[in-house]
Amino acid sequence: MEKREERNVEEMDMRQDIDPAADGAGTGGAGASAPSEKLKWWTEARFGMFIHFGLYATPARGEWVQSRTPIAPEDYETYFEQFDPDLYDPAEWAKAARAAGMKYVVLTAKHHEGFCLWDTKFTDYKVTNTPYGKDLLKPFVDAFRAEGLRVGLYYSLLDWHHPDFAIDTAHPLHPKDDADWNDPKAYVPLNANRDMAKYRQYMKDQVRELLTDFGRIDIMWFDFSYPKSIVPKGRDDWDSEGLLKMARSIQPWLIVDDRLDLDDKPWGWDFRTPEQFRMPVWPTVGGKRVPWETCQTFSGAWGYSRDEHTWKSAAQLLELLANTVSKGGNLILNVGPTARGEFDARAKDRLAAIGRWMRVNGRSIHGCTAAPEGFEAPEYSLLTYNPRMRRLYVHLVFYPMGALACSFADKIKWARFLHDGSEIEIKPLNHNLIDRYPEVPKHNFILPVAKPDVEMPVIEVQL
Repeated sequence: MEKREERNVEEMDMRQDIDPAADGAGTGGAGASAPSEKLKWWTEARFGMFIHFGLYATPARGEWVQSRTPIAPEDYETYFEQFDPDLYDPAEWAKAARAAGMKYVVLTAKHHEGFCLWDTKFTDYKVTNTPYGKDLLKPFVDAFRAEGLRVGLYYSLLDWHHPDFAIDTAHPLHPKDDADWNDPKAYVPLNANRDMAKYRQYMKDQVRELLTDFGRIDIMWFDFSYPKSIVPKGRDDWDSEGLLKMARSIQPWLIVDDRLDLDDKPWGWDFRTPEQFRMPVWPTVGGKRVPWETCQTFSGAWGYSRDEHTWKSAAQLLELLANTVSKGGNLILNVGPTARGEFDARAKDRLAAIGRWMRVNGRSIHGCTAAPEGFEAPEYSLLTYNPRMRRLYVHLVFYPMGALACSFADKIKWARFLHDGSEIEIKPLNHNLIDRYPEVPKHNFILPVAKPDVEMPVIEVQL
């Protein structure tokens, strides 16, 4: 690392609110029930934005289009020659993320296609050689920092463009016959002239570049290992230990996901990453709850997909957010910008709706986690809890008809709707009713019959 680059990283760290000495300590929480020092900001944040952006925005059929179609490399070159996101405005992206209540962002610096969004020294397959002709990453990092968001970078371990990356079942050049696709021997001649050792060095060079040229980076999101596949790739193929140790030596405060195939190493990951799945419980390792983040899309694709129509409603997304936090997790929600560099109208609509809700209810998400032992969520609701404020939040996923049973009434000091601060009384129902029907709850939140004009009302409870 050049001395100038060392100073850039150090100066950026001094402008952050986390002490680098404390931040670099610990293993990142693997196997532990409480987050390490460096994870504190992340567990407080709870909500982030993923952005998948690359050449695949032009065919507009998702980020795996090259492999799933499949498209030969020479044909895929058309998208490189046409890439020109002339409406790209990272400041607008950053404002949309902040307005939605998001606290951090992760951008695909390089996805599986191998195309790089920065002016890397190690390949010509980069944005500065497209018609756009400019580095996308530096203005992105600056814009999101200016809005107060933490910045993370996604780096694909796969690379379908690099000549030394060994062909496997996901590669666009995989055997087309089903029998050969399932036969490991069929890949041997395809990889005769490919050298994974050279590719490993390429990865390290690029990751080092990302971590020295753009100031402080808070998250590295590596994706992904498949050690049990027909043609496997795991820790040895990436030299995961060497890659991660190098990354942490440059920026020791880095938070790293769990896709380097280092699950058995307490220092090999910081958080679990269930993808496109609504977790029913808090994930555990060795019987202990661990930090986790579910990565989710608005629709069924990560990269821009023009004709994909399985978009989740704002209500579904808010329930997903509340459910995730109620299990002690983070939600990172993905946007796939168009080929011209904008968030499409559907994404803007969902982000705006989430932002309207978060403006008045964000207190029930940021800084929150699962409810303490002994607190049972009322029917059709989700509980989150802020341990610092000792506030419990009841998310009314399904709005009840005037009253909601409360099993912890004796622990409540005060209750109100969070969106407008109006008082909610907690009372027993009619004693004659209770006497005749012992099943009837004795204590209830007394709610207006008409649902308030908010997507998912939240009751804030002072304990």
